[in-house]
Amino acid sequence: MNALLSVSDKTGVLDLARALHALGIRLLSTGGTAKLLADHGLPVTEVAEMTGFPEMLDGRVKTLHPKVHGGLLARRDVPAHMQALAAHGIDTIDLLVVNLYPFEATVARAGCTLEEAIENIDIGGPAMVRSAAKNWKDVAVLTDASQYETVIAELQTQGAVSSTTKFALSVAAFNRISQYDGAISDYLSSVQPDGTLAAFPGQTNGRFVKLQDLRYGENPHQHAAFYRDMYPAPGSLVTAQQLQGKELSYNNIADADAAWECVKSFDTPACVIVKHANPCGVAVAHDASSAYAKAFSTDPTSAFGGIIAFNCELDGATAQHVSAQFVEVLMAPSFSPEALQTLALKPNVRVLQIALPYALGGAARGTSAWDLGRNAVDVKRIGSGLLMQTADNHELTLADMQVVTQVQPTAAQLQDLLFAWKVAKYVKSNAIVFCKDGMTMGVGAGQMSRLDSARIASIKAGHAGLTLADTVVASDAFFPFRDGLDVVVDAGATCIIQPGGSMRDDEVVRAANERGVAMVYTGVRHFRH
Repeated sequence: MNALLSVSDKTGVLDLARALHALGIRLLSTGGTAKLLADHGLPVTEVAEMTGFPEMLDGRVKTLHPKVHGGLLARRDVPAHMQALAAHGIDTIDLLVVNLYPFEATVARAGCTLEEAIENIDIGGPAMVRSAAKNWKDVAVLTDASQYETVIAELQTQGAVSSTTKFALSVAAFNRISQYDGAISDYLSSVQPDGTLAAFPGQTNGRFVKLQDLRYGENPHQHAAFYRDMYPAPGSLVTAQQLQGKELSYNNIADADAAWECVKSFDTPACVIVKHANPCGVAVAHDASSAYAKAFSTDPTSAFGGIIAFNCELDGATAQHVSAQFVEVLMAPSFSPEALQTLALKPNVRVLQIALPYALGGAARGTSAWDLGRNAVDVKRIGSGLLMQTADNHELTLADMQVVTQVQPTAAQLQDLLFAWKVAKYVKSNAIVFCKDGMTMGVGAGQMSRLDSARIASIKAGHAGLTLADTVVASDAFFPFRDGLDVVVDAGATCIIQPGGSMRDDEVVRAANERGVAMVYTGVRHFRH
């Protein structure tokens, strides 16, 4: 048997080569890989020696040769193929180990130039991978170090790589080539004449990996599956480890994502309860138990069968409180042993552990979307097309607020305004969110009229036995008329946060002054459809 090894990432390749050599397999290699093997005492034949043609053009041409591709593509069960190899002195290549130039990593670096990107486009590697993958019945093609152990084990125990494994390796190889070409297309389609990169490429190539098939979709008559990005952001839902519970459903995943994205936006212990993609209770406190109690009290009725997320460890006491209600999915960065023991008594509860991308308190938080574990781009399927936009990752600070009324917010109100604004960002439009003391008091979501959202929030607060007196209220978009402001003030709000920007802003500000309430503008809208 002959094995050709030519890798950019040399992780594990030395151990692989040693194992292949111990099995009597002849080693062929190129450039740096050949040098590495030779330096460690392994007998290796350079491809240039095998082909009788030297590497040239700074290594751009080294494996694009009939003695390489003939050895990979020849079908062993076709006599004419084998006769052609014999006539031209070509040996078969039975195992190919190739990973590609690091194009994705290169273009991800700040300051990467077009010239650097072009030089990291692999040509010979993908060509060999395609040849080997096409001829999978005769050639095992390895494109990732994670595959080495399985192949070595089969060679050691069976003397050959099984057909099942070779086909799986072939599929993985074609997937890798597709991903690689997609990354090149995305990058080059973004390059502008002045060398800068457009926010959105001329062609976009989705690259996703299936995590699991789902029992059904949004409704039982729909089929569904769950995919992740090729390179998911740290701390995103797709990185979750399910510790217990039933299989996640389509709706579980969608709602869990809404809860997790909201809860990880807070720097102090927080709890978010989501029902049908909307937060129905959100709170921050000094510990998980207090945050849960406050969040639950916002809307106990909607919390039934909801999705609950914490951004801090779930302890045993909090687990006992949560277990007292019906919950579909429970998420946290970690769970104490006592919490896991308690939750084990509820085996149907889906328990997900997801590492936060940063430490609570903000000390270790980065500033980029990636550092915060967020998507940089949002995508929505529309008919036979896509809508793409930069993700709504704007974070409001006290310095961003513009007080536009005679009454000034108090220090406590300013903190509640920041909290309310953060929650409103995750509530479906039109969103109205009443808050006080770091908890939601009433949430109105997804109505065609902002007035109706405000009325619903007030009704829900009443059903929960909460008073909206002296609350702050966040509106995800401006008040087009004063009537919206009058409704929330009539409900008890004494301080309002909204984007501003309406043609009738003056009318709304006059109404706020007339009612004796404070109001601040953010200059940013948070529509969420």
